[in-house]
Amino acid sequence: MNTRRNIYFFHASSSEMQNKVEHLAELANQNDYEVVQDFTKANIIVSIGDDGTFLQAVRKTGFRDDCLYAGISTTGNLNMYCDFHLEDTDKMIDAMTREQIEVRKYPTIEIQLDEQPPFYALNELSIRTSITKTFIMDIFIDQIHFETFRGDGIIIATPTGSTAYNKSVNGAVVDPLLPCFQVSELASINNNTYRTLGSSFILSSDRTLTVQLEQNGPSYPIVGLDNEALSISHVGRVKVRLSGKVIKTVKLKDNSFWEKVKRTFL
Repeated sequence: MNTRRNIYFFHASSSEMQNKVEHLAELANQNDYEVVQDFTKANIIVSIGDDGTFLQAVRKTGFRDDCLYAGISTTGNLNMYCDFHLEDTDKMIDAMTREQIEVRKYPTIEIQLDEQPPFYALNELSIRTSITKTFIMDIFIDQIHFETFRGDGIIIATPTGSTAYNKSVNGAVVDPLLPCFQVSELASINNNTYRTLGSSFILSSDRTLTVQLEQNGPSYPIVGLDNEALSISHVGRVKVRLSGKVIKTVKLKDNSFWEKVKRTFL
């Protein structure tokens, strides 16, 4: 942290929040940090809100792997991406000055829709039907046809995203130290015509997942990246792999991923 001194605050643009950010900026200046208004000039990006705000901060600042991200919670609860409470400024200062902060690296996935430039996601990619009708997808692992899926959709999650949407459909919680991604089904139909694995499966960083959507299926699937939906129509093929980008986040020495999982779910 000693070499990282330029801070950019990402937050909602309400007057109430602005007052709170000004207080944080004063504390930062008192501790020899410089607050910048341009995130490209920052080497620390701090989100102020909840986990959704953190995901937006990473997305809106371009999934930078050359800076450190930190999350400050305004909800009263520490979340998966938020290590500090907004009101507990003493703990923030103490953690920075006593070198209690370590760097945690979270993998991201790279997504390509047809021939478009790639997108990235820190939590998950979801592909869901937008109408009250199932759709059909052929699932390929590398070049091998794995299964033909019929149902409401699929979720492709990173290890950190395994505790979010993925967990709600009984996917596994995965240690973020494992370079992998997970595929989970949404209401699959299994009968004499369509047959799927029926459970989540995990792919290594060397694998590429390809999803080929039925040409006569729904023209407007809902494609979600983390907590944001893309307004894209007529998607034919989706390719997913683990990207080379990692998101570096603040980790307190007494607040590991599994301590967060325990605090959140147990």
